[in-house]
Order: sequence, then C-alpha cells, then structure tokens
Amino acid sequence: MKLSVIIPAHNEEDCISPTLESLVDKLELNNIDYEILVIADHCTDATESILEKFAVKNSRIKWAGNEKEAGFGMAVRAGLDLYTGDAAAIFMADSSDSPSDIVSYFRFIENGAECVFGSRFIKGSEVIDYPVHKLFLNRLVNFGIKLIFRHGYNDTTNAFKCYRREVIDGCRPFLSKHFNLTVEIPLKAFLRGYTFKIIPISWHNRKAGISKLKIKEMGSRYLFIIFYCVLEKLLSRGDYLRGR
Repeated sequence: MKLSVIIPAHNEEDCISPTLESLVDKLELNNIDYEILVIADHCTDATESILEKFAVKNSRIKWAGNEKEAGFGMAVRAGLDLYTGDAAAIFMADSSDSPSDIVSYFRFIENGAECVFGSRFIKGSEVIDYPVHKLFLNRLVNFGIKLIFRHGYNDTTNAFKCYRREVIDGCRPFLSKHFNLTVEIPLKAFLRGYTFKIIPISWHNRKAGISKLKIKEMGSRYLFIIFYCVLEKLLSRGDYLRGR
C-alpha cells in the first residue's frame, strides 16, 4: 500500500525544507512506500526553487503549481487530483504536524481504517504554543460542529487527516476553496457512511513564516460549508451514501 502526503504551500521558504527532511526521514525509517506531493500555491518567494532541488534529489518528492485560483483549499484539491497512492494524508508545510503521527495514521489505514482523524484535544495529545484567541475560537467552532453532527469528534477543523482513496472519491465534488475544505472532507466522509478512527496527535505552532489562516475572512466560509453539509444530512435522502 502506498501513502501520498499532500502538502499545500504558499510562500513557505523558511519552513518547507525542515518539513520535507523530517517527513522523508520518518517515512523511510518506517519502510513506508510513499510519495510527497507539494502544491505550490502562487508562491512569490523561493519556495518553488527549494522544491525543485528536493525533487531532483528524491524522485518520491514531487511538486506542482496550483494553476487555478489561489487558496488553501484549491491547492489541496489540486493535490487530490494528482496523487497516485492508495491513501492520502494532508500535511501542513509549516512543520506544525508531526511526522510520527503520519506513521500512526498509515498503520491504521493499513489495518483497514477508512479514515484516520487526529485530535489535538484528547488524552495523549500535545499542543504547544497555540495562540489563545485562536484556541478559544477553535474550541467554540468544533464544539458547535460536534453538537450539530453528533459524530463524536472534537477537532474537525484540523487539516491533518488521512483518507483511503475510495473515501476521497466518494466525497467528491469538493466546493471549498479555502481552509473550509478541512471541514468539508471529514463531514462528507461521515455523512456518506465512511468510518473513522480518532487518535491523539501532537501539534506546535510554526517557528517561522506567517500563518495563512485569516480568521475574519474564514468565518462565513466555514458557516457556508457547515450549512451545506447540514442540508445534505437533512434533505438528500441518502443519495450520496456509499454504494448508492
């Protein structure tokens, strides 16, 4: 089984090298068949030249430019159109996610899990240097999502998740162009009947570069995709359930 790691990257020249190096080391140490696919999202810094150097050294590292409009969601969607593995994990370019956790994700996928969702807020997890205002909003939004969908998961907005190929295909088409894609995919997976495993993960705030998540810009977009999924749950009569 092959794992594809999809990394959207917008102006990550300060972070992308250590992210790729640590990821490759961990995947190869654990004998995982992998590809790393980085989508450069309209970069104006040295990110693309750094990616080209990595791709020359390691044929398992590939990169492509996001040829459509800019946005985190559009970059991830470009990766989901190009990946070749049996499963796909979305991994952040800023090294906030742990390569060790991606190994844990893949082991559960190998053993039959359809989706693996990490939580930063359950026993065994670790969160370092989370900005207080973002943490408050994160907990509020995730509590609301958990209350509405009753799926038992408290970190839906976290991008770092892993899916089998059939889940990704079963959740299409994708609507989100920005960070709200991190909510759209897991909610669709849940609503369409795919099972998921929840495990504790570690997360620490980026050490370099600038966060691309703009809270003021994302509020209405998150609400849009949540309401869309509510409508699917209430009105679709199961038309999108697996096997239909």
